[in-house]
Amino acid sequence: MSKAPARPPASGGKTRFKGRHWVALGLLVFLLSALAVIRRQSAALEATRELQQLHRTRSALEVSKSGLVGDIDRAKSRAVLVPLAQQKLGLRLPQDSEITILQDPRPR
Repeated sequence: MSKAPARPPASGGKTRFKGRHWVALGLLVFLLSALAVIRRQSAALEATRELQQLHRTRSALEVSKSGLVGDIDRAKSRAVLVPLAQQKLGLRLPQDSEITILQDPRPR
């Protein structure tokens, strides 16, 4: 009787990767890399949308601010304050003879 050909001894429980394992590992690495890129791009798009919304909100607030500054300037004007002072406080505008201009005592 002939004996079966002898198989090489096992390499102590160590398994060698074959070609298909390397291909699967490469595909897995590619898939994980692609998922990381997609996640980063999605986060960037979301940040861009949020930034655009903040720019729109800031623009609206600046328009509102300029309107309020205009209202304040009109309220501080002489045309508004003189009638209010005359009406509510009983004040009047001085005559030219009642105005005294004081000079700065420091020499120039």
